[in-house]
Amino acid sequence: MKHILWLVGLLLLSACSQQKEVKQSMEQVPMYPDYTDVTIPVNIAPLNFLLRDSACGIEVYADGQLIGEGDDHRLTFDEDDWKEFLQKHVGNEVEIRILAEYENHKKAYPAFRWHIVADSLDPYLTYRLIEPDYEVYNKLELQERCIENFEQRSFCDHERVGNRCMNCHTYSNQDANLSMMYVRGEGGGAVLNRNGELSLLDIKTEEMVSGSVYFGFHPEGKHIVFSSNVIIPAFHSAESKRLEVFDTKSDVYVADLTDCKVLSSPLLADSMQLETFPTFSPDGTSIYFCSANRIQSLDELESLQYVMCRISFDAASGEFGEQVDTLLKAGSSVCHPRISPDGRYLLYTVQDYGTFPIWHREADLRILDLETGEVDSLSVVNSNRSDTYHSWSSNSRWFVFASKRDDGLYGKPYFCYVDRAGKAHKPFVLPQEYPDFYDNNLKSFNVPELGRGSLPFDAEDVKKLFETKKRFSFSLPEGQ
Repeated sequence: MKHILWLVGLLLLSACSQQKEVKQSMEQVPMYPDYTDVTIPVNIAPLNFLLRDSACGIEVYADGQLIGEGDDHRLTFDEDDWKEFLQKHVGNEVEIRILAEYENHKKAYPAFRWHIVADSLDPYLTYRLIEPDYEVYNKLELQERCIENFEQRSFCDHERVGNRCMNCHTYSNQDANLSMMYVRGEGGGAVLNRNGELSLLDIKTEEMVSGSVYFGFHPEGKHIVFSSNVIIPAFHSAESKRLEVFDTKSDVYVADLTDCKVLSSPLLADSMQLETFPTFSPDGTSIYFCSANRIQSLDELESLQYVMCRISFDAASGEFGEQVDTLLKAGSSVCHPRISPDGRYLLYTVQDYGTFPIWHREADLRILDLETGEVDSLSVVNSNRSDTYHSWSSNSRWFVFASKRDDGLYGKPYFCYVDRAGKAHKPFVLPQEYPDFYDNNLKSFNVPELGRGSLPFDAEDVKKLFETKKRFSFSLPEGQ
């Protein structure tokens, strides 16, 4: 029936609009962003797009019914109509056809499909908006975007924190009422958010090589695990490569946020090893991290390959396990372990060497099934440019990651659906209100994180926190 409706529509359109002939195209629709054959959640903002050609009008049909039209090569859906469309077709696969108008004719492109699932995305996304430049790293801000519409705001920026560099924001269990970010440099520190009340934490002790860099919350919210890293930037001489960033020293610690104590283990602070990217398991009994042999010079950089490790941890006693288990040796460098909230899947990045996959064109995502031990190479997800900086939605059905697949320079947030059989589906980029947004945007979306609610503070609150100069200092327990 839908094919009949589509054909009738074509005949009617051919009889109107100056009797323009409708031509059936065999070419894939030149849609940007590419939203063809994707799985989308029922709560996503409209998939506004444009055609990369000289179209002077667009009509979009879903199962033969008109759902959107534009007066030029851009198509912007009405938000209320879009929500109604998603609710009507949730749980179904919808056939989408695009009819484009040109000066002397109309063109009907081959159909594609949208699979609309009831598994929602967490409604908020945080990320670090930063210029992909090597000299203005501090000209950045942390933003929050609602993925259900186009509302966004800044909740921390460099001007309000003394032009300091900022690490990205991280939630505890995707909970907006418990989160943390780190402001680098002299006078910086970790900013802890508890129900909108901000605290400035000086977690660094004399034994550490630096302040906290990568961190994650224990599921109970009373501890964080973090790395202390000395990071060195270097430039490649090869034209095909740009910046290289690597660790010369790095260790892993746990901070007790209640007692302001730093807990350590010699197994996580070996001077001959580089330990980094720590995260707790969803049940809080294990710490996953990456480790590599420390290199002595830049000449050894391409031999710097990390493996995935795990050590047990008892939050009640603050004690670590007595051995480190190696989980993954990929024949390359393994980075950024992130476990799905249901504990089933471990999502990570692989690259030829090093620890900064955003600068490695070959960086790809992988999923380890923790029940079966099987690894999915995620061929439907990865591109020929950097894909990394990933995090899960609270229902374990979605993850978001940063990809440079469009131009190799600017990272953009992409969403991927993982169904109940563990199959990953073709990802799609974060929709924007204006279809040409990404063509005009000159900043990268780094380390996107999904949250279940809106953060209860803003950039002015962070500024006031630093103006008070009040901070909580941490120390090692007596006897350590």
